[in-house]
Amino acid sequence: MCTAIRFTDSDGNMYFGRNLDWSTSYGERIVIVPRGFQVRSAFGDDGPAAHAVIGMGIVFEDYPLYFDCGNDAGLGVAGLNFPGYARYQDGPVVGKTNVAAYEFPLWVTANFPGVDEVEAALSETAIVGKPVSDELGVSLLHWIIGDGRRSIVVECMNDGLHIHHNPVDTLANQPGFDWHMENLRTFITATGDLPESAHWRDAELVPFGSGAGMRGIPGDYYSPSRFAKAAFLNAHYPLKDNEAENVSRLFHTLGNVSMVDGAALMADGAYERTLYTGCYSARTGTYYYSTYDDPALRCVRLGDYADADPAGLLEPEPAWWR
Repeated sequence: MCTAIRFTDSDGNMYFGRNLDWSTSYGERIVIVPRGFQVRSAFGDDGPAAHAVIGMGIVFEDYPLYFDCGNDAGLGVAGLNFPGYARYQDGPVVGKTNVAAYEFPLWVTANFPGVDEVEAALSETAIVGKPVSDELGVSLLHWIIGDGRRSIVVECMNDGLHIHHNPVDTLANQPGFDWHMENLRTFITATGDLPESAHWRDAELVPFGSGAGMRGIPGDYYSPSRFAKAAFLNAHYPLKDNEAENVSRLFHTLGNVSMVDGAALMADGAYERTLYTGCYSARTGTYYYSTYDDPALRCVRLGDYADADPAGLLEPEPAWWR
């Protein structure tokens, strides 16, 4: 399972990040697509990447399978688990731009500068359930896509492709996005303010301290709970100005919905935990991340590699942040 958020700094620069929650690592690492890299298409629509891309993923036969990524124009995308709800096209659709589900993050970030352009293109796009290989299968996902202006959620379901405006800049897992937004009305009285004292007959009831206004916001790892808590924190976090403050904001927010080993048993008998937290700063083109076993932040700057030889992918060694 996973949780993702997006927000901007005081100058409108986007910060976009996610937790990737699962029981076993995939061997994920930072992967960079330089501008001009020849991107193969599952349906024959090959072409050079218009934008350089950085993100976390794995490489299969020289193709980057991104879990989340951002590009040099400040556009980010993350795929989150959506089993039981995701339903892709069974095969390519005539008259549409056909994109395999595994291609979707790179298709978004390699080709488009912003959410408006992605949304316009999706009206003529079919997302197809074609696996990258028979061994890897097809991941059932939905996606959050964001830039400096806004974010959307893309869901492929039994009744077709849905594109949702995302006013809370938050995504978790199932159920669908519309359900999560309706569920937020459950927490309409939650506030970050200190409540006033209450009077019951002659008794004055004074808060024990700060945090009383937030009572009712869930703290468990269930998907609806993580969505509600992340949305609340993302909405109430004070606006910050500089890179360090905003990177700190993202990791503190997602840290509040990160999963700890031993608390969430999966159906296969393994415990789910937050394998990594990633953050893409559009302000500096830097990807930051920490892992479950090493919370220290590491980073790679896209600008250092964006114009590298487009003949191949790059997997640079990250540097420690500060």
